[in-house]
Amino acid sequence: MDLTPTVVPARRRRSRWAYAVLLVVVAGLSVVVWKALSSASLYFYNADEAVEQRDDLGDRRFRLQGTVLGSTVEETADGVDFTVAFNGVRVDARHKGDPPELFEPGIPVVLEGRWDPSGEFFASDRILVKHSEQYEADNEDRLEDAEDGRTDAGDDADSEATTAP
Repeated sequence: MDLTPTVVPARRRRSRWAYAVLLVVVAGLSVVVWKALSSASLYFYNADEAVEQRDDLGDRRFRLQGTVLGSTVEETADGVDFTVAFNGVRVDARHKGDPPELFEPGIPVVLEGRWDPSGEFFASDRILVKHSEQYEADNEDRLEDAEDGRTDAGDDADSEATTAP
């Protein structure tokens, strides 16, 4: 039996700065996660559903989907007013800011915002435009020439090429 006393090393005390930095990092990560989750949970309603649930939605932020009606688009000093419709139900919308370039009557849009406190219109701050998957080339004849192997001079690709000395 060994009766030699053992030496226990003294515990190092951690700096308060280390705890403060750790707290700031955890708080920052918490804010980032909260923002990511809250933006991912933005509910999506068609115009008819949004009108039906107007009282339940209150002033909560959500996405509203509908088609822009033809003669209703009117530019204002701070944005654009228009009407969207879905399943025969119309919703007046007021968008604050510039609409996207593809925004025009007759196209489907998704608006982000909330019902105005008066309940008369949807107050939008973001417009997402749905566009078709069909793309048309501005210079289709050039693409056809390239596919056929013709050059700008109209020569065939099989003709003999000349090089400068």
